[in-house]
Amino acid sequence: MADIKYYDVILKPVITEKSMSGMGDKKYTFLVHPEANKSMVKEAVEKMFDGAKVKKVNTMNCDGKTKRRGYVFGKTAKTKKAVVWLTDDSKDIEIFSGL
Repeated sequence: MADIKYYDVILKPVITEKSMSGMGDKKYTFLVHPEANKSMVKEAVEKMFDGAKVKKVNTMNCDGKTKRRGYVFGKTAKTKKAVVWLTDDSKDIEIFSGL
């Protein structure tokens, strides 16, 4: 496995209707590095966001979608998502506060 630093683990937040509805329960969704595991995601969230304490992390591998252009078929890139639950006494993540 590659040497992944904590600042390389989280790529970007997932902004969808379903992920935004989970923010009231302190549940946040991120796109993460494909080789990152749950403990790496937990460490990255706690280091990058002050006052955030992670209770639980779920990860899922998402296959690329099949796309077609004319007769040619191809696939988009594979991604990995992580759903992070924060504890009740932790602070909210600031990047989601204005949404």
